[in-house]
Amino acid sequence: MSICMIAHRGYSGVYPQNTELAFRKAAEHGSGGAETDIRRTKDGVYVCSHDAEVRFADGTELTVEENDFAALTAKPLKNNKTDDTVYLCTLRRYLEVMRENGMICFVELKGPFADAQVKEVFDLVAEVYELGKCILQSFDFDNLLKAHELFPALPLMWTYGTGERHYERCFEHGFSIDADRVVVTEEMVKDFHDRGLAVGVWTVNDEAELARISALGVDYIESDVY
Repeated sequence: MSICMIAHRGYSGVYPQNTELAFRKAAEHGSGGAETDIRRTKDGVYVCSHDAEVRFADGTELTVEENDFAALTAKPLKNNKTDDTVYLCTLRRYLEVMRENGMICFVELKGPFADAQVKEVFDLVAEVYELGKCILQSFDFDNLLKAHELFPALPLMWTYGTGERHYERCFEHGFSIDADRVVVTEEMVKDFHDRGLAVGVWTVNDEAELARISALGVDYIESDVY
C-alpha cells in the first residue's frame, strides 16, 4: 500500500492555513487528503481554525467560541503568505472541497466536544461527503470514545505526541494512531498493522525526515509542503 500524503491544514506551507484557498491548493498540489482543525462558534457553526483566536488583516482578533459566525467572517483573515483575500472557512465548505476532489478528510476536534457536538460534526460529514472518507483525530481520547459510540463505522485516530504514553489503549477500541514524527517507531507501526490499524505521522517537512518516516511503512504522512 502506498503512503497517502495529507496536506496539514491544507497546503499551509505556501497558503494561509485552514482556508478554502489552502484546501483547494492542496488538491492542485496532488495531496491525497487534507487535515483541518474544527472549532464551534458561539452560534453553533463549525469552522476551521487551529487556534482559539481568529486573527484579521486589520490586526484585530476574536475568540471563536465567544463570537457569532457573522462577526468572525465580517473581515478578511491575516494572510502573510500570499496577496489573496481569505476568510474563515466553515467545516461544510472544507467538506465540499474534499468531496469535489475525492480527498481524504483528517478532522481534528480541538478540545473536548460534548456528545451532541460530536454528533453534529459527523452528521454534517455524512450529509456533505461520507463517513468512510473522513478520519477523526483528537488528542482527547474521550472525543474518540464518544464518536465511536455514535458512529461505529467512522475511522478514528488518537493524536499521539511526546507527552503521551501507552498507545496500546487504542487496541481495546480498534483506534488507529496519528503520531508525532519524533515518537513514531518501527515497533509502533508493526503493533498497529498487526491489528489491521493504520498509522499516520505529523508533521513532516524535511526531505531526509520524509525518507525516514516513509521507510517505516506508515499509511499517512501529514506535511505543510509535500
